[in-house]
Amino acid sequence: MKQKFDELSFSISEVITKKYSTSFSLGILALKPTIRPAIYAIYGYVRLADEIVDSFHGYDKEKLLRRLKIETQHAIEDGISINPILQSFQETVNRYKIDQDLIDQFLHSMEMDLQQVDYNSDLYKEYIYGSAEVVGLMCLQVFTEGNKEKYNELKPYAMKLGSAFQKINFLRDLKDDYHILGRTYFPNIDMQVFDNQVKVQIEQEIHAEFKEALIGIKKLPSSAMFGVYLAYKYYLSLFKKIRSKSSSEILNKRIRVPNSEKAYVALKCYVRYKSAWL
Repeated sequence: MKQKFDELSFSISEVITKKYSTSFSLGILALKPTIRPAIYAIYGYVRLADEIVDSFHGYDKEKLLRRLKIETQHAIEDGISINPILQSFQETVNRYKIDQDLIDQFLHSMEMDLQQVDYNSDLYKEYIYGSAEVVGLMCLQVFTEGNKEKYNELKPYAMKLGSAFQKINFLRDLKDDYHILGRTYFPNIDMQVFDNQVKVQIEQEIHAEFKEALIGIKKLPSSAMFGVYLAYKYYLSLFKKIRSKSSSEILNKRIRVPNSEKAYVALKCYVRYKSAWL
């Protein structure tokens, strides 16, 4: 009977992923079927923590996040949880031997979101590592399926990709983060004088990280390469759209990529992948 609960748990994580992110959902569909449930589970768990700190206004967010942290640890240690999202996540963590330190660092960054942090360069790097890079490393442990040598080889590239994705998210969500949540992640920047020069500096960092990350994508196992490449190209199309806008535009409007454009990107990716020309 537990098999039914496990199937339900993973299906709920899949629904969460599809509800919140078209880009990641399509990228996961391009992965080998045997590893898709694990990536859905990771995304579902990460999204749950994100929702606590970003959306549960009017509730005790600190208490809820602390409870999630405790329940996560119990689920992993016990190998079971009555919370379907935690159940699929602990199954994934235990099956793929995902490092506890990665989970701890992720939750630490979520805790940082509950505070008014004045980000300097060190805190900025610390937050990005915990909120994005470690998520990429969790996924990489699934992709490499226990091959530590391959994992260690690809680890720096996965971190660069996670960092680039997060910085693009910062630019995309600048309006809500600044005006609604009162957050400013970019270090040593006065948002009242956020101009095109500052924007270009951030974009140059992202461009360099994208360039390096692509090297690692090409070295991924075949079971994961196309899916990760597709997510990379989705974010690259969003990045190009952001670069085409002025600093004042992204401060006042959330930039999106229409689903029709995502479909076109997917088709181009498939053709390039099949022709082995990445």
